[in-house]
Amino acid sequence: MTLEVIPVTGMPEVRSGDDLAALLGAALTRIGLALADGDVLVVSSKVASKAAGLTAPAAGRSSVIAAQSRRVVAERDTGAAMTQVVEAAAGPVMAAAGVDASNTGPEDELLVLPSDPDAVCREVRDRLCAAAGVTRLAIVLSDTAGRPWRAGQVDFALGCAGLVVLDDLAGTPDADGRTLSVTARALADEVASAADLVKGKAAGIPAALLRGLGDVVVEGPGAGARAILRVGAGDWFAYGWAEAVRAALGVEPGTPLAHRLGVASTAPEPVRERISRAVAVALHGLDTVGVDVGEHEVLVTGPDPVERGIAAARVCVALFGEGVHGRIVGVPSAPGAGVRVTLTHTR
Repeated sequence: MTLEVIPVTGMPEVRSGDDLAALLGAALTRIGLALADGDVLVVSSKVASKAAGLTAPAAGRSSVIAAQSRRVVAERDTGAAMTQVVEAAAGPVMAAAGVDASNTGPEDELLVLPSDPDAVCREVRDRLCAAAGVTRLAIVLSDTAGRPWRAGQVDFALGCAGLVVLDDLAGTPDADGRTLSVTARALADEVASAADLVKGKAAGIPAALLRGLGDVVVEGPGAGARAILRVGAGDWFAYGWAEAVRAALGVEPGTPLAHRLGVASTAPEPVRERISRAVAVALHGLDTVGVDVGEHEVLVTGPDPVERGIAAARVCVALFGEGVHGRIVGVPSAPGAGVRVTLTHTR
């Protein structure tokens, strides 16, 4: 297979109310390209948001992100703001729900993602197919996101129409004749990343035409990018690791309670501060116990030995979420006797 990736240059600044399909068609004509069956056109989500007027004042960034989020996966305090990874209303799990302040045009505004990116792709595809007289054309709406376990960002398919989005190879032989069991290529994401190699982040090129992928371009709209989202029951990573511990103790990320009790910083923190935050999370709702926090141990006190034991166990769990190991040293039954949790700092 030979793949050709062509930047679509000369697009004007897109504004609210613009006809995105018409602008793309005119830009292709200006650079001497005519759409053909089997072509794939990758378009940055920013221009779709601009054309649809999906803007918000930059001053209200936190409230805009909250409105565009279904749930918070992980969050950290940067000192200036709360950085959150969320399940966005547009579908994917990504930082700040895809709300963006870069490459937004001359106005000091934020861009939000379309609520139905696949529908945007279907509309653009139908318009361009009719104008060019083709039946097999794919449109991919691309956006940028980070990835777990990897540094940096890549482009992915936020929306899609007319393309096989997932190439499921399960049941087929590999190069050695062994049967593949779980391999599935995320074709739509690979296409979006390939296009970004010529679009870039600062060149003002919002689209790219890919040729050579005719075997995976279909006549209808296809499944769309929503088909490759992994959220809900199939999501093994529904929380960040610290957030999973806190949620198990009744403190859901992104809530006023979580912020009142404290959120981990992106910067290194003193161990004592991490311990104090863990204790606050562990003892939330336990009004009959008290604590004395030291550098090497936490002493849990209170009149009821059962509640002291429960509180001490919760402290150990919460400490783990802060990278500190705690070990209960005996549970005395005498009224008022304290339960000692010794501390080992792990990071």
